[in-house]
Amino acid sequence: MNISSNSKTIRDIKTFKERDIPGLIKLSASVGWDYDKDEIQTIMSSGKVYGYKNEDGTIVSSAAVIPYGSNLASIGMVIVHQDYRGQGLGKKLTQECLDSVSKDTSVILIATEEGKPMYESIGFKYTDCVHKYLCDNYVPRLLDDILEVEILPMRKEDLPQVVKLDKDAFGVERRNFISNRINQAKESLIVKNPDGRIIGYGLSILGPINLILGPIVAPDHHAALALIDRLARNHQGKLRIDIPSGNDAFMWHLEKYNFIKVSQPPIMIKNSNLLPPRSKTLYGIAAQIFG
Repeated sequence: MNISSNSKTIRDIKTFKERDIPGLIKLSASVGWDYDKDEIQTIMSSGKVYGYKNEDGTIVSSAAVIPYGSNLASIGMVIVHQDYRGQGLGKKLTQECLDSVSKDTSVILIATEEGKPMYESIGFKYTDCVHKYLCDNYVPRLLDDILEVEILPMRKEDLPQVVKLDKDAFGVERRNFISNRINQAKESLIVKNPDGRIIGYGLSILGPINLILGPIVAPDHHAALALIDRLARNHQGKLRIDIPSGNDAFMWHLEKYNFIKVSQPPIMIKNSNLLPPRSKTLYGIAAQIFG
């Protein structure tokens, strides 16, 4: 079905490829979001990006789905250019994402307040929230000497243990995504206990505005704070971390070091009532698009 806006015809839904990345960046910027080439490449390597183009070939709407095996998928990057709103493009693309996975697959997304009614209209329900924190001026911490753990650069041979830790923390295995995210990362760290066992990990992703801290997986908030410090201490610029609920002590400490909570977006879910069981070791998510 074709859809018209401002005398411009929007044709069938497209599956976007690498050549479409510049257009997706422009669409993102048109709504004040900061997707860049590296982020979109990771999304495309981990899932699929759908959207509409007008008759001039300009991308006017997008949505992405990231499948994690057959049990869970995450939807994000749902964007509609201002000139093409009110025609149901976001809803159609979200449905395309849903149709791309099994009907038995639980699907999650982190919604904006503006998008929440649309997601509810196609069966998504509120299940939890994340806490978005920003920091303009990080105060370095001195934790290494008081912790009985060691923080080291991640090595290639650490990947199987990192994937296992991530599975326990997030609730499903994300091997493909984790590998892609590590390749994108500015810095990748692991936490080892005194016996030399890997018990946590953390990544930093350099975006056009913020250094994104996540995923952060750790046995407790002290180790999580130590990971944050190592990832952030040499960065001159803005920081961002999105924190799952249930990490009040961690958030309290972050606020002492100039992190400010700016929003609390809802996590919504379809085909299930609850998120997968988690080990309570996830202190920072990768980004809202990845769930």
